[in-house]
Amino acid sequence: MQRRAMLLGGATGLLGAGGYLYWQGRGTTAMETATDLLPFQPANAQEASGDLPEVVEMSKGNPDAAVTLIEYASFTCPHCRTFHENVYPQLEADYIEPGLINFIYREVYFDRYGLWAGMVARCGGPLRYFGIVDLIYANQSEWTQGAPAEVAENLRRIGRTAGFSNEELDACMTDAAMAEAMIATYEANTEVHAIPGTPAFVLNDELHGNMNYDDLRGLIDAELEAAG
Repeated sequence: MQRRAMLLGGATGLLGAGGYLYWQGRGTTAMETATDLLPFQPANAQEASGDLPEVVEMSKGNPDAAVTLIEYASFTCPHCRTFHENVYPQLEADYIEPGLINFIYREVYFDRYGLWAGMVARCGGPLRYFGIVDLIYANQSEWTQGAPAEVAENLRRIGRTAGFSNEELDACMTDAAMAEAMIATYEANTEVHAIPGTPAFVLNDELHGNMNYDDLRGLIDAELEAAG
């Protein structure tokens, strides 16, 4: 609950002004003020906790495939960016697009910026999600820089590049119920899979750490062969 409160701090009021609690690293809280951020008000949090919206599982490939690969990743993680730049394109070409596997992408929120990025990525629904994910990772070294208000505007800029209007982005980035639902989903997922870091992979229920494409391909091929 403490992590949830810290992640939610500032996550759903990126257009106002005030002070907020934030998640710094993985174990330190601090109080900060900013002229372009509004705190996540207790009234909003109480309202959001009543009836949370569904958080859609983002997947590609063949949902009926015998092999399922789940990736756990943070949008602020440099190793995740490296995976998506160097490994994921090969994985997509060889296994996802041909329908040999079911690929599921699950967001990890080590910090509030990762949560904000996830809110922008989900703004266009499942059909546009992975394209926006590509933009977020491709521009990671740029949008993560600066004060919180600057990071928020950087993410809005990515959203506009993806074709969203300012009004659409405002609605996505100030959706208190969705922010809380996303964190609750993340917490539930990590209860099932105790990931050691990101990126992490679950291949047919077996947890693996980060790896290069040759090693990942070997594991997938073994599962495909076992499945017949």
